Amino acid sequence: MQTRDIELGYFAHPDVGEVPGVVLIHDVWGLKDHTRDLSRRLATAGYGVLAVDLYRHEPGFEIEDPGVWMRALSDPRALADVQAAVDWLRDEPVTGDLPVGVIGFCMGGMYALLAACSCEGVSAAVPFYGLLSHSHGMLYADEGLDPELKPREPLQAAADLRCPLLGVFGGRDDFVPMSDIGILERVLEETGQSVEVAVYPEAGHAFLNDTRPDAFRPDDAEHAWRRMLDFLSTHLKG
Repeated sequence: MQTRDIELGYFAHPDVGEVPGVVLIHDVWGLKDHTRDLSRRLATAGYGVLAVDLYRHEPGFEIEDPGVWMRALSDPRALADVQAAVDWLRDEPVTGDLPVGVIGFCMGGMYALLAACSCEGVSAAVPFYGLLSHSHGMLYADEGLDPELKPREPLQAAADLRCPLLGVFGGRDDFVPMSDIGILERVLEETGQSVEVAVYPEAGHAFLNDTRPDAFRPDDAEHAWRRMLDFLSTHLKG
């Protein structure tokens, strides 16, 4: 495996041959060791993985309240960064003209879903426990959201899904209620795309994050990871 830091983030890929590309979008805490580890794990499965750094515009950033931080982020700028990462992979010799997928976790899962509904050149998407609603939870604000920063909530955007999607959620997620997941499923059913929504009943938020003992569920995480690999293989490797 080879890895390197680039302007857009962190790139990991197998040593030999051309492979499909994957844009990996970090959670609210940024491009940390956990995200880099996930990138390397996915690279060993045969993908060129660009973990895009959405905070490279924010040197020395500090997050005191993740909800306040996310509400102040520009979704259009984040999606422009995801689009730039997709385009970079399509020009990179390792990934070449092969299909590109997008995956993300928590906030990154939200952006993976939004990217699947708006970005060009995305062949498959896997949002892990992505935030779905502006009307409650971490993205809710009594005064409302700035429409330039948050033009539309993910549940609305889902109607424009452009590619196959596997959504992965925990049934005990305090930030993504089952009611939101039910709405998401109904909206996605109308898109005509190949869609699967997987819910792990006893898992909470961030259950794939092995750096968080309070959240990590090894069996569910392993099963969800294999499920993702099967999905990516079908839609990116053919």
